[in-house]
Amino acid sequence: MVVEFLTFEVDVALRGEWLRHEEKHWSRFLEEQTGFVRKQMWEDADDPRALHAVIWWESLDAWHSIPKDELARVMAAMGKYELDAALSTFNVIRDC
Repeated sequence: MVVEFLTFEVDVALRGEWLRHEEKHWSRFLEEQTGFVRKQMWEDADDPRALHAVIWWESLDAWHSIPKDELARVMAAMGKYELDAALSTFNVIRDC
């Protein structure tokens, strides 16, 4: 199992609208992908501008098998709400 951990900086005044767009476009798209397990959105307790998308995949290969043109379509659909994110990747070594 692999975790994709994305950190976005979102203006607090735009957070609700950004989350609606993110849910409509990215979440719905990811749910249709082979190897997708689940996704959560986290808010940083110390910085309300920092939102984290935590996405579980069955494998790194499953995650990386999504065609680039499909990713580009989702990014375009997000429009002005598409933001750059800091990316970290984690391997799950034990589930307690």
